[in-house]
Amino acid sequence: MRRFEATKRVMEAITDELVVCNIGHPAQELFVIRDRPENFYMLGSMGLASSIGLGLAMSQDKKVVVLEGDGAVAMNMGTLATIGLVRPANYLLIIIDNERYGSTGFQPSFTASNLRLDAVAEACGVERVTLIDTEARITPAVERALGANEGPQVMVIKTETGMPDGIGVIPMDGLGIRDRFMRAIGA
Repeated sequence: MRRFEATKRVMEAITDELVVCNIGHPAQELFVIRDRPENFYMLGSMGLASSIGLGLAMSQDKKVVVLEGDGAVAMNMGTLATIGLVRPANYLLIIIDNERYGSTGFQPSFTASNLRLDAVAEACGVERVTLIDTEARITPAVERALGANEGPQVMVIKTETGMPDGIGVIPMDGLGIRDRFMRAIGA
């Protein structure tokens, strides 16, 4: 299973939740899989989807799901400590770990050697951490996480490297993405 298939399984569980997605290929894949106004696609801010989603979760009651990559979380590891400190019940961080920096050429990330982001999240005080390594477990696990009012939650989904051919750029600029998302959340 690649990130694309994992993202499809995550989105099968999404109903009205807000979704914030990592930059580059992950956002482009999400756009192809299921574009909706409640999706906020990051452009040019690697490592900040988890922080932006955290701020969003702290500012309102709706469930917030963040799709982030292993390289991006490693780049902004302080976000895990902040999640463990402020503990918003409506926050689910899903780290899709393909052990690569996918948007810059699939160079190995820290998780390809010795970094275990599930263990880091636990060490930062996140009590609900799930590690998933099979595609069939993704949708039920996300559904359970979204049905629980106990957060924050961190889910690490291990995937293979690679992506489908033909995934293009998102046909909106940053302002268009922001404005559409703001209208969707009533801000």
